[in-house]
Amino acid sequence: MSIEVKVPVLPESVSDAVIATWHKKVGEAVKRDENLVDLETDKVVLEVPAPADGVLKQIIKQSGDTVGSQELIAIIEAGAVASAPAPTAEAPKAAAAAAPAAAASSAVDLSPAGRRVAEENKLDASQVAGTGRGGQVTKEDLLNFMRSGGTVAPAAKPAAAPAPAAAPAAAAAPMGARSEQRVPMTRMRTRIAERMMQSKNSIAMLTSFNEINLKAVSDMRKAHGEAFEKANGIKLGFMSFFVKAAADALKRAPIINSSVDGNDVIYHGYSDISIAVATEKGLVTPVLRNAETMSFADIEKAIAGYAKKAREGGLALEDLQGGTFTITNGGTFGSLFSTPIVNPPQSAILGMHAIKERAIVENGQVVAAPMMYVALSYDHRIIDGKDAVLFLVDIKNQLENPHRMLLGL
Repeated sequence: MSIEVKVPVLPESVSDAVIATWHKKVGEAVKRDENLVDLETDKVVLEVPAPADGVLKQIIKQSGDTVGSQELIAIIEAGAVASAPAPTAEAPKAAAAAAPAAAASSAVDLSPAGRRVAEENKLDASQVAGTGRGGQVTKEDLLNFMRSGGTVAPAAKPAAAPAPAAAPAAAAAPMGARSEQRVPMTRMRTRIAERMMQSKNSIAMLTSFNEINLKAVSDMRKAHGEAFEKANGIKLGFMSFFVKAAADALKRAPIINSSVDGNDVIYHGYSDISIAVATEKGLVTPVLRNAETMSFADIEKAIAGYAKKAREGGLALEDLQGGTFTITNGGTFGSLFSTPIVNPPQSAILGMHAIKERAIVENGQVVAAPMMYVALSYDHRIIDGKDAVLFLVDIKNQLENPHRMLLGL
C-alpha cells in the first residue's frame, strides 16, 4: 500500500519551507518515526518522520525545493522490503572509477545538498565544522565557510606522475589579489533582513540609555553562587537577575509589555520574555513563558536548555513563537554600547552590554565599580519617553538593590 508523505502543518507565521536534506534514497528501507527529511524554515529545521515501515518508493520534491504546508513530498510503499540491486558487468568498472571520490568523501559526513555545494565550488569539506545532526556538514555550513574566505580543495595528483619541477616565481599568485565570492543569503538570514526592515519601516523607534552598578549583584553571586549551583545544578548568571528585574518592571509598566494591532493597543497580562541567542546560522529568540512566575533557577535552566538546543539545531517552532518583550546581551561579545532593534509586534527591547570597571563617585568618594550601560529601544507610537526612562530606572533600582526583587518591591 502506498502512503503519502506530506509537509507538516506549518504555523501561521511560517509561510513555506525548503527541502534541506533527504536522509533516505529511493529504494531504501525506512522505519516508522525514523527521520526521513529535514525541512528548513526561516526559523528552525523541522524533521519529517516516516509514517510507516516500508520502502521509500518516490521522492517528489528534491533538496532545495520550496514547499508549502501539507504539500506532497514523497511516497512510501508500506510493508515492502528493500532489495539489493543486481550486480552488472559494469559494476567493477564503476566502483573503480568511483573509488577516488569515495575515498575523498568518506572522511567527511556531508549532507546531499552540502556535497553538491562542495563539488561545485571545489571546497575542502574537511576544513568545515559541521553543525548538522551528528556533526554532519550541511549546505549552510559550507556557504558560511565560503563567506569567511574558505579555501578550495587541493587538486588530486596522479599517483604515477613524476614530481613536478618547482614553479617559477612569476607563476605565483599576484600579490594583493582581490577575490570576490557571491553566495545567496540563507533562508534564516533573508527572514532576519525582512524583519529588521519591517521594524525600521513600521515602528517609530527611539532608544533611551542608563547605566547600572552591578556590584551588589556580583557580591550576591560570589556569596551564594556555589550553594546555588549545588542546590540547582546550574550556575547563577547575570541574565536571571535581568530577566527577574524586567518581569517585575513590566508589571509596573504594562505599556512596555504591550503591542500595536492596527489602531488598537494590546496589553498582555503575562511576561513572555524572548532571549536573544546567537547561533552560526543567525540570531534566534526563544521565549521564557510566564517569566514573572519563574525562579532564578528556572530561568537559568531554561536559558541553558535553549542555548544547547540552538547550537544543536534542535529548537522547535513553538520555542520561538510569541514573546511580549525581548532581552539581548551584546556584552557577551564585548559590545559596550548599542541601540537594539525592536522585534515586531513587540514594542520594546532591552539591550545589555559589557561589564567594565569604571570610576564612579559614591558617598563623595571616587571608587571603581563594575558598570554596565543598558539601552531600551521602544515604539514611540505608544510608549512615551517618560515611560521608557522610568522603566529603565526601575530595572536599575532593582539590580543595584537585588534584595528588592526577593521582597517584591
